[in-house]
Amino acid sequence: MSTPLTRRRVLKGSLSTAVAYLAGCTTTRESASPGRATRQSQLVGFKPLQRGSANGKSVAIADEYSFQTFLPWGDPLTADAPGWDWPPTAQAQAQQIGIGHDGMAYFSLTEDGSHGLLALNHEYGSNPHVLGVRAPTTLEQVRTSQHAHGVSVIEIRERKGEWEVVPNSTYARRIHVNTDMRMTGPLQDHALVSNPANNPVTGTLNNCSNGRTPWGTYLTCEENFNFYFGSVTELQPTPAQERYGLHPQGSYYDWHQFDSRFDLANESYVNEHNRFGWVVEIDPKAPNSKPSKRSALGRFKHEGATVTESADGRAVVYMGDDQQFEFIYKYISRASWRSMIDEGVSPLDEGILYTARFNDDGSGEWLPLTIDHPKLAEHFDDQADLLVHCRMAATLIGATQMDRPEWVTVGPGGEVYCTLTNNTRRTATDAANPKAPNPYGQILRWRENGEQDAKSFTWDHFLVCDDVYETEESLGSPDGLWADPEGRLLICTDGPQLADAPNQLMVADTTTGQLSRLLVGVNGCEITGLTTTPDRKTLFVNVQHPGNGNPEITSFPAPDDGKTVPRDCTLVVRRKDGGVIGS
Repeated sequence: MSTPLTRRRVLKGSLSTAVAYLAGCTTTRESASPGRATRQSQLVGFKPLQRGSANGKSVAIADEYSFQTFLPWGDPLTADAPGWDWPPTAQAQAQQIGIGHDGMAYFSLTEDGSHGLLALNHEYGSNPHVLGVRAPTTLEQVRTSQHAHGVSVIEIRERKGEWEVVPNSTYARRIHVNTDMRMTGPLQDHALVSNPANNPVTGTLNNCSNGRTPWGTYLTCEENFNFYFGSVTELQPTPAQERYGLHPQGSYYDWHQFDSRFDLANESYVNEHNRFGWVVEIDPKAPNSKPSKRSALGRFKHEGATVTESADGRAVVYMGDDQQFEFIYKYISRASWRSMIDEGVSPLDEGILYTARFNDDGSGEWLPLTIDHPKLAEHFDDQADLLVHCRMAATLIGATQMDRPEWVTVGPGGEVYCTLTNNTRRTATDAANPKAPNPYGQILRWRENGEQDAKSFTWDHFLVCDDVYETEESLGSPDGLWADPEGRLLICTDGPQLADAPNQLMVADTTTGQLSRLLVGVNGCEITGLTTTPDRKTLFVNVQHPGNGNPEITSFPAPDDGKTVPRDCTLVVRRKDGGVIGS
């Protein structure tokens, strides 16, 4: 891998490296911009959607593809669950698909992949959208909102070319804010997650991106947990609470008005906020199993947890902390995941957490976040204390402040990609974050110096989204990300797009640099969540908060009547000729 491009060279673009840079993206169309390279893609053959061709009222997709609207918010998980009605009751919502469709993973139950389980995250649902009011007025409304968050496990199958929910599934379940959990690893039974109320550890919320393990489990990631805590009385937050955005009057959902768990001033629940901000492991094929909060992976605003394997079989987990000026992390299990499971120990409970420093010369270091570090030992009582306050620990040892690190994916050659969505607050640049302010973001790439468990790496920019790229291939605010085994990179967006277009799904051919627009969403939505069937001929991708819940903007996927509340949903995307997704 070459050293990073300078700012000037990024703007010029280069396709001379083994894995092409997309700054100055190539194209196969005859209408390529003057002076820009043209090179045939070997992996991406569909005719891309033109920028500005979508109307923003409904989803647009490339001619070679089709999509099925599937699994909208509020649909019943099983045949005996209540059907859609708005606004839902708390009891009904606990048996229905949640809102805020985000990261997900497909677990096949058959060899051909036509029948399986979809584990689907539910990140976000504003009070007006879910409840029809700005703030809850009863505990019942709070419960409705809580039950709209979390994860759905849904049994689905393909029949006669369409996907459907299996009506009487023994696997189907909702995991939400009031579901029993286990805290494992260094925080298990620790004072920092214990409350005078002696209430058990329950619930997961703001479930953003995800991961899946080689041993067949699902990882859901708790991101903006601070949105759910407030105070009914005046309270001065601690520096640690400030660092995680916990403000007594800053609650977005106002749950604390009726549920004491989320009241920062209630001394009976003094540590409740320490129970959120974790990676939660779920076994989708064991519906009676209790989800586990894996504390060894650290507490921060987890965007995802991408699991890969080192040469000696250890679990390696890449994670981003999705906030401006926060950090990228890597966790390495103590031993091979197979041997640890044989010991009866989770590979996610014993290991070392690292944070990344990106040097100006294109080198990088993984800095261990352990209590053995002299500077960290001065500030934290033990490893559990350090993990609860990961952000503060990473700052102390000099990790690089990033522009909202989000999804991470590992390419077929071992190269790692991470989306940095944007940072409008940045006033000074560094090598890894070359724009100030940074309204459109970038995709960073690195290669470990050795196997995935290496302690150093070499990095560069795969793509810098910039207002100079006023081209057909433009995109901004990259978020969701997935590298397929052949070298395609699927990129979802969430935020400002050049030319003020709706969010979109792009496909990059990393061998040539070609970037092609596959799908464009509706106004006000985010395109997110990427998972495929094992043959990669069916893609599941989500439309989150279409129209931001406003039926006057869009009613997708319901009839466009200007009255029907838009419902988050999953799209089932396929090539019309049955080919591999992205080709």
